[in-house]
Amino acid sequence: MKKYNIAIVGATGMVGRKFLQVLEERKLPVNNYYMFASARSAGKKIPFMGKEYVVEELTDSCFDGKDIDIALFSAGGGTSFRYAPSAVRAGALVIDNSSAWRMDKKVPLVVPEVNSQDIKRHNGIIANPNCSTIQAVVALKPLYDKYGIERIVYSTYQAVSGAGMGGYRDLEDGINGDPPKKFSYPIFSNCIPQIDVFDEDDYTKEELKMVHETRKILNDDNMKITATCVRVPVFNGHSESINVELKNEFDLVELKQLLADFPGIMLMDDVKAGEASGVYPMPSLCNGKDEVFVGRIRRDRSVANGVNLWVVADNVRKGAATNAVQIAQTWIAMQQ
Repeated sequence: MKKYNIAIVGATGMVGRKFLQVLEERKLPVNNYYMFASARSAGKKIPFMGKEYVVEELTDSCFDGKDIDIALFSAGGGTSFRYAPSAVRAGALVIDNSSAWRMDKKVPLVVPEVNSQDIKRHNGIIANPNCSTIQAVVALKPLYDKYGIERIVYSTYQAVSGAGMGGYRDLEDGINGDPPKKFSYPIFSNCIPQIDVFDEDDYTKEELKMVHETRKILNDDNMKITATCVRVPVFNGHSESINVELKNEFDLVELKQLLADFPGIMLMDDVKAGEASGVYPMPSLCNGKDEVFVGRIRRDRSVANGVNLWVVADNVRKGAATNAVQIAQTWIAMQQ
């Protein structure tokens, strides 16, 4: 079997470090790794899989002459927009975790369990969707294929790790009574109904990402979708309440089985009338795992063919690093 050379761009960041962890777990056929980051991180040493790698500065020419097959980018949209084309020119397939390329019509936006076939039409870059979108479309795909979807209402409860180390530190600092640096308001003991900036219709960019990315991944530009995205004082693990209006009638038992049988989904749905507690997904149970957890599945009797889902996933793993590595794995399998 051929072995591949893989570059990690943003190797010292939160997602970059998670890339390394997932790569070590999944044991891809790799000949050599290269670590890249900004100038201030260049020269740092990263122990990985029994070796020590020196971080190189990310430049327009840093990929040249290294025969890199795959470059995993997680260094921000501006950085990706500037340097990803350099990696492509040097012969690498870029799998980008930023928002830079997601809505580019020439760039596939991929969640392997949902639309792995789109990998084949890449032109050197494949985009990793937004973390909140990834877990949502994994849960929605089997319902879309079986029943069709008329409308989606997203309400998200997103962990501070989705804002990087700055968000993580703001929650830690807030517990100690210190003011926030990353967020505009304290996140400890609070919920902030704003993630990213507002547009002219008073939706945030995060909310619009979920709308547009869902349509692109499911290849349905006419799907009706709305979203409200909220930052909550949870260190890691995004939770989502997803209200879905299906196009066709459904049997609830069959619908639950569809979810249970779908790759990448872990059904966690056991509630009984009158009982004080039930079994359902929570961030504390899903932290460190790659699956998308689905529970609290019930009919929405306010509309025809309505259903409610509660969807939880580790946003740094499945919502970022794991999904990108899965794309790499799928692409490698396609080369065999």
